Amino acid sequence: MTLLIAGVALWSIAHLFPAAAPGARANLAGKFGEGPYKGLFALDIILALVLIVIGWKAATPTPIFAPPLFGSPVPSIFLLIAILLFVTSKAPNNIKRYIRHPQLSSVFFWGIGHLLTNGDSRSLVLFGGLSIWAALQIIFTNKRDGQWTKPDSVPILRDMITVVVAVAVFAGLLYFHESLFGVAPIPT
Repeated sequence: MTLLIAGVALWSIAHLFPAAAPGARANLAGKFGEGPYKGLFALDIILALVLIVIGWKAATPTPIFAPPLFGSPVPSIFLLIAILLFVTSKAPNNIKRYIRHPQLSSVFFWGIGHLLTNGDSRSLVLFGGLSIWAALQIIFTNKRDGQWTKPDSVPILRDMITVVVAVAVFAGLLYFHESLFGVAPIPT
């Protein structure tokens, strides 16, 4: 469990640092150079991901709480929203006119959706930890960046394409979830 906790902590700290301490980030980038700073950041993120994967596989899950919606379709709705928001962050659409940080919101919904069906220790660390990170990241980024300027509207066709892509990705993840992650997304 220590590796999993270390990975989630490293991921969170590395991402929160530029938003929570923009002056310190600028000082480091000025001292080392922008390229080396970004290189160290990338290495930190890779290390965090390696620790998360190895830590997840090595951790023995211990029940912490009874998942409130195990077997319910509600967590799947959270995950569909998460995928829609993630796809939204990568494509021009009108959804971004209403949600300032769709990718971070995606991580939050992904984590909460998983916690609704998983009440074990490693799920709490991974999904809970990354949900907390995403919420804090939104707060610190908003504080750092100030007033939000909404993007211009785009044709509704862009929204429809975004939704279709998100539903296709969601269907693919449902189908391949067990083979990719070792857990059936829908209990049988």
